[in-house]
Amino acid sequence: MKDFVKKWHKIVEDRDELALDELLHEDVVMYSPVVFTPQKGKKITTQYLKAALEVLVAPEAQFKYTSETIDSHKCVLEFEAVIDGITINGIDMIEINSDGKIINFKVMVRPLQGMNILHKKMGELLKKMIRDKANSEFKNFTKAPFKFLKEKMKGK
Repeated sequence: MKDFVKKWHKIVEDRDELALDELLHEDVVMYSPVVFTPQKGKKITTQYLKAALEVLVAPEAQFKYTSETIDSHKCVLEFEAVIDGITINGIDMIEINSDGKIINFKVMVRPLQGMNILHKKMGELLKKMIRDKANSEFKNFTKAPFKFLKEKMKGK
């Protein structure tokens, strides 16, 4: 688990979305502090974590891990960041399987004002990510509709 934590710190430090994707299990479950139900699957978890990297780990947020507790397949990483003048404290609770892939990722954040600003900024970013993807797909469709549909039917 210590090797995993080192990899995780490097991913966060570098904001490395490709390496993040490699660490997530296909059936990973994400527990967000602002979403009532668990988010299941690699795709949605990747979107949430990319947004978190963008918002929390932005240089102006002064993100840092302040402590860690490590077990054989689980770790709790306490962090701190400052967004719009609000100091946010939180923890990432990460569980990995025997292959070193993340199977559960739970985030808790305080204070309420910090969670609210994080919710707002991540929500805006997630909406933008969805809009950009939809615009890209629409452009691909309008350029070559038959090729686009053929690729979609194959699951590309």
